[in-house]
Amino acid sequence: MRENNIKVVATSSYLPASELTNEDLEKLVDTSDEWIQSRTGIKKRRIAKDETVLDLAYRAAKLAIKKIKYDVRKIDLIICATISSEHIMPSVASSLQGKLKLNDQEITCFDLNAACTGFIYALNVATQMLNSGNYKSALIVGAEKLSNVVDYTDRNTCVLFGDGAGAMIIENSNNNPAYFYTSSSGDLQNYLYLKDKIKLNGPKVYEFAITIIPHTIKTLLKNTKTSIDDIDMIIPHQANYRIINAAANSLNISNDKFYVNIRNYGNTSAASVIIALDEYLNQKPRKENQKIMLIAFGGGFTWGGAILSI
Repeated sequence: MRENNIKVVATSSYLPASELTNEDLEKLVDTSDEWIQSRTGIKKRRIAKDETVLDLAYRAAKLAIKKIKYDVRKIDLIICATISSEHIMPSVASSLQGKLKLNDQEITCFDLNAACTGFIYALNVATQMLNSGNYKSALIVGAEKLSNVVDYTDRNTCVLFGDGAGAMIIENSNNNPAYFYTSSSGDLQNYLYLKDKIKLNGPKVYEFAITIIPHTIKTLLKNTKTSIDDIDMIIPHQANYRIINAAANSLNISNDKFYVNIRNYGNTSAASVIIALDEYLNQKPRKENQKIMLIAFGGGFTWGGAILSI
């Protein structure tokens, strides 16, 4: 596994103000707060009523820039991971360049679709492009308005998903190693897909997830010769608390090693990992050279992980 070097300059997260609680969903479909929490760990999620995917991406990006008063003239790469944009073209990333008023800069912009693994894929691609020496600074965004594509008459899916966005700014670095492992399998794609609305086979997705998360963690640790004790925190995709708990138990890793915020936001797909990472970093006293592991899986099926020094 090749060592790359990137510096995580800033992270951010943006959640719409409107909440959709389990009690609200009880009025829409045959479900209950107890049923949802016991099976998913979700209590509520955010819904973007009057905001688009671009609006969410923009607000997350602005927060990351503002956090460190970043010189946006350095940015020459923007990647947005999303599956829920209102437009096929132009890309959210290209529209984001314009909304950030960076039209006079030469910036490579594109969207990336790897479902819930999207942010890790995008971070991997951005890292390789920066390490090529052809780019200086990348803005990576995971932004989803899944309320665009959720069927609120389907109790098996509408309880799972929420809206939100997160952003990360990275630069080249000589002493901040980053490692990635990503892959996919087309064999199971019919169990989780999006046409007009999201459809999933819950048991099949669960069976896949509780296998692929431990596999990804073990692969990253083995290929980087890293001990789990060297990892300060694992930030998993927030799909279902039972999945995270099952993965932790299968690896004999304490649940305290996994940062979980699914209770408040549900599954935000490509925004999930970056929202959780930003929330974790904001809540904990800043420690130099933390080793953070990111883990995700999604439709395709895609999966991936990263070890970052932050």
